[in-house]
Amino acid sequence: MALFDLHHPWLFVFGVLGNVISILVFLAPVPAFRRICREKSTMGYQSVPYVVALFSSMLWMYYAFIKKNAILLVSINSFGCIVETIYITIFILYASKEARRQTVRLLVLLIGGLYTLIFLITLFPLNGVLRVQVVGWICVTVAAGVFAAPLSIVFQVVRTKSVEFMPFTLSFFLTLSAIMWFGYGLLLKDLCIALPNVLGFFLGMIQMLLYGIYRNAKAAVDLEKKMCEHVINSEQIHPLDSEDVNSNDEQGINSPAVVPVLVANNEERLGDQLAQVNLQPLQTPVLVVCAA
Repeated sequence: MALFDLHHPWLFVFGVLGNVISILVFLAPVPAFRRICREKSTMGYQSVPYVVALFSSMLWMYYAFIKKNAILLVSINSFGCIVETIYITIFILYASKEARRQTVRLLVLLIGGLYTLIFLITLFPLNGVLRVQVVGWICVTVAAGVFAAPLSIVFQVVRTKSVEFMPFTLSFFLTLSAIMWFGYGLLLKDLCIALPNVLGFFLGMIQMLLYGIYRNAKAAVDLEKKMCEHVINSEQIHPLDSEDVNSNDEQGINSPAVVPVLVANNEERLGDQLAQVNLQPLQTPVLVVCAA
């Protein structure tokens, strides 16, 4: 095959490195799913990134098949389809009834509906180079949307000044993956592979830059915990004496053995301070792999 031709050694190198790095990115959510299995709960995680990643991998694999001479593109997306299917299966197994219903609905919409429609429209009416071009630009559009998804995390980092939900390692490998697949697409002279990874590279650089800026900033969750501890420790909690309790019982008043008495002003102050804390929901690990 042309891929293993000695006249294209760098094409092979970029493709293999892209496969290795993309495998690491695909496996990044493994700790989260181990926790899901251990807790037997999805704990607020969302299935959307994994369904979208499965949809993207299936599209790129279809593109690689009709393009030909892109075996390394087929290999990594085959791996991606298997891994994402496992993630989604685990999610459905431990998700609540509503989350399970939403996941199945999304699978039917993207995989059963949109992917099937793209496959049928491009397979029969189109052929040859035109089919490759149409599928390729569909992949570019989807990849651009997938790469744009982590922008919400970027905005959250700027707003909270916390990188809790944007680990540096994942951002680094995503950037490295974009570089490898950009080089692969460039050497293959395939704009559909190279172009979206330019966006992926710049997004990865922005994430790492923000990590460098906010890595020492205190997370909002830590701030909330410290604030709670400070307010609670400053309260005066007065347990009722046993004599008072007994006297209340004699008078027919039911009261617990120990009753914490909080000053009303302190309660209002606690509510006001906690209201100022920007609590963030449990986030889903960002997973973006373009052309891989």
